[in-house]
Amino acid sequence: MKKTLLAVAAVMALGTAHAEDTLKKIKDSASITLGARESSGALAYTLGDGKYVGFHTEMAQRIAADLQKQLGLAKLEVKFQPVTSQNRIPLVQNGTIDLECGSTTNNATRQKDVSFAMTTYVEEVRIATKANSGINSVKDLVGKTVATTTGTTSVQTLRKHERANGVDFKELFGKDHADSFLLLESGRADAFVMDGQILAGNISKSKAPADYKIVGEVLSVEPIACMLRKDDPAFKKAVDDSIKGMVKSGDLAKIYDKWFVQPIPPSNTRVGLPLSDATKGAWANPNDKPMEDYAKK
Repeated sequence: MKKTLLAVAAVMALGTAHAEDTLKKIKDSASITLGARESSGALAYTLGDGKYVGFHTEMAQRIAADLQKQLGLAKLEVKFQPVTSQNRIPLVQNGTIDLECGSTTNNATRQKDVSFAMTTYVEEVRIATKANSGINSVKDLVGKTVATTTGTTSVQTLRKHERANGVDFKELFGKDHADSFLLLESGRADAFVMDGQILAGNISKSKAPADYKIVGEVLSVEPIACMLRKDDPAFKKAVDDSIKGMVKSGDLAKIYDKWFVQPIPPSNTRVGLPLSDATKGAWANPNDKPMEDYAKK
């Protein structure tokens, strides 16, 4: 019995150390693993061959460089682990990745499982459709097929929207954002409901950007932030301090401009989303409030 209790205590101690010592883990291994998205618009995407880019991806690399200085490491290996909407939270929880900087909405449900860094992008969920579809609003989705990505909150948001009362539509799920956009592109879906910048990013990289439009009401306002493990205040502070430093120096605004305003690879087209007042406000007043707090305004 005593041995059993000691074994349980040891496991609990290991679990606590795992939860609270991300900085130690990074220092001991001289490496950090970043969760990378493959098609999250200009926030985070891949160019193939293991190369990941985007606003949040570059920001995460800058955070890693600041952590290297803080920990006094001569070298820090930055590893990328591709994640999806379905597996990103479990991979943060089990320690596979140390920091996920993709397109994750900070909400109250997710805060039970993970922690969030300060909000670095404030998103508006919208509808993308073909320019000739005749869809201009939520009410136009009656009898239509609506695509969204598995593991995201967008269609739930659409169903809860006050103007969606009595709007009956069919749902079709893509495995990732690129797959969801392909459902729209190929005509299998009439609309794609998702974060506005993801819609804009996929449209800008499509074969014929002029064939698409983003329409309708803003379905919800959502704070997007980097995810990290719960109960690790030292690591969260280090990440937040790095982001605050980038805000203060003006570097975060420059990184934003690079990915959302200037032409971006691989096609050198512009997403064309200038920095919004909502995102500026989040930078000026650092917080990790969930989207439910935004809805109360």
